[in-house]
Amino acid sequence: MTVIRVLVCDDEQLLREALVRLVGAADDLSVVAAVGDGAAAVAAAAELRPDVVLMDVRLPGMDGIEATRRIVGGLSRVLILTTYDLDSYVYAGLQAGASGFLLKDAPGERIRDGIRIVAAGQSVLAPEATTRMIEALQPALPTEADRVLLAAAERLTDRERQVCELITEGLSNDEIARRLVISRYTVKVHVSSILTKLDLPDRVHVLLSWTRLRGLRLP
Repeated sequence: MTVIRVLVCDDEQLLREALVRLVGAADDLSVVAAVGDGAAAVAAAAELRPDVVLMDVRLPGMDGIEATRRIVGGLSRVLILTTYDLDSYVYAGLQAGASGFLLKDAPGERIRDGIRIVAAGQSVLAPEATTRMIEALQPALPTEADRVLLAAAERLTDRERQVCELITEGLSNDEIARRLVISRYTVKVHVSSILTKLDLPDRVHVLLSWTRLRGLRLP
């Protein structure tokens, strides 16, 4: 059995200790370190090379956004833990390269599953907070990059557009498969095609880009 190595970063000691216990309770997860600020997280990630970093965003000194930006340049992936009032921080974290976000008060098994999903190279989004974040992402005037993205989006099939819509709802591949009554493999094929056509690295960027496209009002 492959064990996923996890670094926990949160400035609240009680929550940090709770996350360590939560992660450590799973046989396939192991906490390699727990730190309380962004600079320590960057240093620990560079030294220990964890598979996933559980990252808070409001941290003393270097915040979680800058720490994320520095960590994803290495081999580790970042999963942000947030609260409802930090939607703007979540967006900044995703732009910095995080692989997704979950709410701090999410059930323990959801957090553990999120770690597994991110370690597997996929992305995870908290459905409860996605809608509010999307509302905050409505664009102003379109840029040239928006026009390029819009032109690329015209190559998507109707089914691929459906998948994009469901990704913006925060649904996983399994949930999309159930919603559309298709196989999980077929969803993965659609997602792969979407990433290629839109020239995007992962489904988090599909969420951000598709959300922006939906709000554009081009002349």
